[in-house]
Parts: sequence; structure tokens; C-alpha cells
Amino acid sequence: MNNCVFCGIAAGKIPSQKVFEDDSVIAFKDLSPQAPVHVLIVPKKHIQSVAQFQAEDKELAAHIFVDVAPKLAAQLGISDGGFRLIVNTGDDGGQTVPHLHVHLLGGRKMTWPPG
Repeated sequence: MNNCVFCGIAAGKIPSQKVFEDDSVIAFKDLSPQAPVHVLIVPKKHIQSVAQFQAEDKELAAHIFVDVAPKLAAQLGISDGGFRLIVNTGDDGGQTVPHLHVHLLGGRKMTWPPG
């Protein structure tokens, strides 16, 4: 997608503080962190939100949640105490960038609701 900021980051056209990358996803530090560790895991394929996942995206979803997120949490030193994964979907769900992304947060005790 032409003006998608996350597509620009995935393509290397917009700088980011990358912490992980493979053929299908990129992970980078959030510009407005809500925890000591706050990383966004973003598929390189443009998918607007989790509501737009298709059957063909099953492997990508599994890759994010089975392969990338837990290993990245361990690499960033937050797996032992626990971490939070958040996927906001749509305007009412708090999604601010119309490209699917998973927030990986940790480094302090999380409470719900946040605040």
C-alpha cells in the first residue's frame, strides 16, 4: 500500500529501531512506548487488521504468535516475568495505524485496565 507507514518501515524506506526481521515480519520499538519494552510486530504483507485475515494468512498468524512473539520476548528479557500481546482492531478497538500489528509489552507488572 502506497502511503502505509508500516509498509514503508517494512520496505526500509522509513527508519525504525528494528529488533527483528525475517522474510514475513519486522519488529521494531514503538515510538510512544507504554512499557519499558514495547515492540510492534508487523507483517510485511499489508493486512489492514486482524478482521481482514484470510485463510491464506493462517501460517503468518501462527508464525507471529508461535515463532516470533515468544522468542522475541525471551530475547528482550521479558519472558520470565510475563508479557502482554495486544492486537487492536479498527477505530473503536483503538487501532491507530491501518496495518495489522501486534504490540509486545513487558518489563513491568501489567494491570488491566491500563493506567
